[in-house]
Amino acid sequence: MNKTAKFRLGEVVRHRHYDFRGVIFDVDPEFSHTDEWYEAIPEKIRPRKDQPFYHLFAESSDHQYIAYVSEQNLVQDESGDPIQHPEIEKHFLISEQGQYLTRPDMSH
Repeated sequence: MNKTAKFRLGEVVRHRHYDFRGVIFDVDPEFSHTDEWYEAIPEKIRPRKDQPFYHLFAESSDHQYIAYVSEQNLVQDESGDPIQHPEIEKHFLISEQGQYLTRPDMSH
């Protein structure tokens, strides 16, 4: 299985099935969360563990939060609308074109 991430840090994505979108701020080459979290996902839609998983500053229509999402459940967001999550400015610079650029002091 190829563990190369399809999406990059700072990219705006949306969930394939649920109504939320976000900015990627970290990537795990494969599942790296708790078994309890994984088992809480309904079996019918539970993603494979052997793929990249993304940490997002996420927002839905009514709140902002941190999401952990498998690559198979993400698609690129084409709306061009900014993400309003309060943590974004701590981690990213926002270019004149609206791109999220990792702050130099935040890279690992």
